Amino acid sequence: MNAEQILKEMTLEEKAAFCSGRDFWHTKAIERLGIPSVMMCDGPHGLRKQEGEGDHLGINKSIETVCYPTAAALASSFDRSVMHRLGEALGQECQAENVAMLLGPGLNIKRSPLCGRNFEYFSEDPFLAGEMGAAYVKALQSRGIAACAKHFACNDQETRRMSGSSDLDERTLFEIYLPAFEAVVRKGRTRSIMCAYNAINGEFCAENRMLLTEILREKWGFDGFVVTDWGAVKGRAKGVASGLDLEMPGGPTATGEEILEAVQGGTLSEADLDKAVLNLLRFVETALEKREDNAAIDRNACRKLARELAGECAVLMKNEGILPLKEGRTVAFIGEFADKPRYQGAGSSHINVPHPVSALETVGDAVIYARGYDAHSDKTDAALLAEAMKAAKEAENVVIFAGLPDAFESEGADREHMRLPDNQNELIAAVAAANPNTVVVLHGGSPMELLWLGQVGALLCMYLGGEQVGPATVDLLYGKVNPSGHLAETWPIRLQDNPSYLNFPGEDGVVTYAEGIFVGYRYYDKKEMPVNFPFGHGLSYTGFAYSNLTVDKEKLTDRETLTVSVDVTNTGAVAGKAAVQLYVRDVKSTVRRPLRELRDFSKVELEPGKTRTVSFTLDKRAFAYYEPKVHDFFVESGEFVVEIGENCRDIRLSTSVQVEGTTVVSFTITETTTIGQLMKHPKGAAFIRQMLQKSDGPSDAAQAEAMGEGSEKIMQSMMFEMPLGSLVSYGRMTSKQLKGLIASLNA
Repeated sequence: MNAEQILKEMTLEEKAAFCSGRDFWHTKAIERLGIPSVMMCDGPHGLRKQEGEGDHLGINKSIETVCYPTAAALASSFDRSVMHRLGEALGQECQAENVAMLLGPGLNIKRSPLCGRNFEYFSEDPFLAGEMGAAYVKALQSRGIAACAKHFACNDQETRRMSGSSDLDERTLFEIYLPAFEAVVRKGRTRSIMCAYNAINGEFCAENRMLLTEILREKWGFDGFVVTDWGAVKGRAKGVASGLDLEMPGGPTATGEEILEAVQGGTLSEADLDKAVLNLLRFVETALEKREDNAAIDRNACRKLARELAGECAVLMKNEGILPLKEGRTVAFIGEFADKPRYQGAGSSHINVPHPVSALETVGDAVIYARGYDAHSDKTDAALLAEAMKAAKEAENVVIFAGLPDAFESEGADREHMRLPDNQNELIAAVAAANPNTVVVLHGGSPMELLWLGQVGALLCMYLGGEQVGPATVDLLYGKVNPSGHLAETWPIRLQDNPSYLNFPGEDGVVTYAEGIFVGYRYYDKKEMPVNFPFGHGLSYTGFAYSNLTVDKEKLTDRETLTVSVDVTNTGAVAGKAAVQLYVRDVKSTVRRPLRELRDFSKVELEPGKTRTVSFTLDKRAFAYYEPKVHDFFVESGEFVVEIGENCRDIRLSTSVQVEGTTVVSFTITETTTIGQLMKHPKGAAFIRQMLQKSDGPSDAAQAEAMGEGSEKIMQSMMFEMPLGSLVSYGRMTSKQLKGLIASLNA
């Protein structure tokens, strides 16, 4: 098939109709021109292929297949190779099932722990989300299957998700909420983007030209096609004019009549329609070229992979020497999730699993079991609690399996609070009081309040670990696998500490991102606020030491790259994996910036006593913030600190570099421009320095001395706050000279 040639042969009516789906999961076929229909389906932690009547909420049954860990767990691996292995496996399965596109990955930022769909998203950090997403996209597409990154953009809550507006400033949009999408476009070369239901600053994403054309195509160079979230179309013709290509789900009534009338009426150009049609034709053309007719899938191998990935993603959050469990000791497994684990979220990504394997099934009769609580209730059952207490007293070690039930987090509804069910909290507190050797295993897709944290000896977070979460948990508890996951999000002590608390989920369909760029650890660290567990936190059964931090240059411009190297040594007695995290800190900035920001990471496997050198390459973006005045990322010249940490609050090594920005921020200078603002302007700064040197009046130091001890700093501050007009008032220059200076600088 030749997309360009077929476009020339299509009628206007065929073009208009082609821009919507045949049904819930297929593009339209045009038999006259030999254009077949191709299939897409939900992902990204499994294949939700529906054989019968389709739907987008996971209500109707799909094929039986393998469920892998969800994005909340996957990001905690801090390992691009985990995403690569998953992408390749799902790509192969899509080939075997004749699926051309898999919806995902989800790249929205975890602005609040209450978002009901957080289990489908990677992180509160845009760099981590983008890197994990790009690795997945590249691997999936290497198997010939198109990825569809979603939901573009700012779809960070379920409340009013189909009609609400996310209102935020330009810097926050580009610095926090867009970089992950940019990464999957520039690095991953994703072949599709799904636009979100919501509006951004009042303009719906499905008809937002700034988002779909100016940013996505013109700024980032995206050359794939844009599809709506299912049912997200508002104005179909306006959408096409803005850069939207395919409306889903489509169906018999989706004839493209609105588009046809718009072209005929002159409100939509046929050239814009042709762009959309050509993007879709190229998608179909590529799908046919990369189709593997004899592809097969080994689902037993997939289950083995699901178990391995769940082990890579788990985070050992606390361990006071209890884990790994010692052979020969009596162990009690308590909690319904030990027998019936919660391993995935509810909604459009729900995978039909024939047999999820529990931890209890994995260990069999080797442990004492007590149900402990009813997962479908939050009220304590006295009989179940008594049974659990009996088991806790009989065993030397207790493992409580707890977490969020299905009803607590799901697509379509936000969480109401961060708490566990009351019956689980009561159970954990009572058992931990009876047996100090208590371990808690958590299941869930988002942070939880941990009222009993100080009472338990160990805490292992499995997130939503997929259908093999049970065996993977046992592997970790008994030391067959050394935990190496690190938190991709901060776990605050309480919901009220979250920066979005006063502005989530908004009012009357409008949510204001008042916290700006201070999302997640950027906020908690800037405020020096206590948290239960910081971003990047994760323990191991071994230890790691960092040494010999080096940079290939101490001074550079923002047009150069910086190579950073560090040695990592396994100081323990067992093999393990270190998640080396590189942060960058701007020492002194004239704009608000986070204390530090993650700029790279690497997962390193080491045998006991072994050392490896890890290298990173940093470019301009590692030192930049988004400057609205230039509508781009901007480096402010000065000192930056490169840091190596175990997490964002455990910095092990650091070194400084001087970075010179080569872009000038231009702004209009007036008599009310302050001297401090003028110092940002190269010519203005030179003038101020020259003026001070030529001053024939008392020196600033002399004036400060006359004002009393410690006043020199006050004088400097006062001067920087003075408007330029004050130079005339204080006799530093005439009014004519000031006007000439302003004209010269603005020129």
